[in-house]
Amino acid sequence: MKPEPQAPANHTFQSVKELEAHSKTRMDKVLSDLQNAIASIRTGRASVGIFDNIKVDYYGTPTPLNQVANLHVPEPSLITIQPWDVSQIAAIEKAIRGSDLGLNPANDGKLIRVPVPPLTEERRKEIVKRLHNVAEEHRVAARNIRRDANEHLKKLLKDKLISEDEERRALDDVQKITDAHILKIDAASKAKETEIMGGK
Repeated sequence: MKPEPQAPANHTFQSVKELEAHSKTRMDKVLSDLQNAIASIRTGRASVGIFDNIKVDYYGTPTPLNQVANLHVPEPSLITIQPWDVSQIAAIEKAIRGSDLGLNPANDGKLIRVPVPPLTEERRKEIVKRLHNVAEEHRVAARNIRRDANEHLKKLLKDKLISEDEERRALDDVQKITDAHILKIDAASKAKETEIMGGK
């Protein structure tokens, strides 16, 4: 996961409302980063989303696969990749083989076919383990944002910009925002796990 941008230590919030809105926006970013990360985790069914994080060496520039080729799922266990420039076929195949997806592409000179074999029980478990790590990284990111917000609240109290009651209420609100985001992270992770284990 990309390190989440922090509020600069010297950032001064004028109000609790502004601080809460800032924290919520940062947690929303963590959630959308998680959704992108989850989309690229392979399940037993062919999906072009599994190639989202694959970059192809396009004339020396690492370029997302979907920017150098058309991707299609003609059947549940097959993905086809039509390079816009056929001279890129070898580079595309190399990028897929070099990924941790465990796929074996083949080409006929114009089109790359990537069979998506059903996942073994062992492979499903490995993928679920990876999913759990990804989810945990995002939970930690959300908690770090909460910690940041709490530190800013202490500063607002110390600078006498808010009362102790306001600080208490705000700490409670920040905790609620955090809990809501962690629940969403858990739900997204659980749904993906079901998909991986059930092969849906």
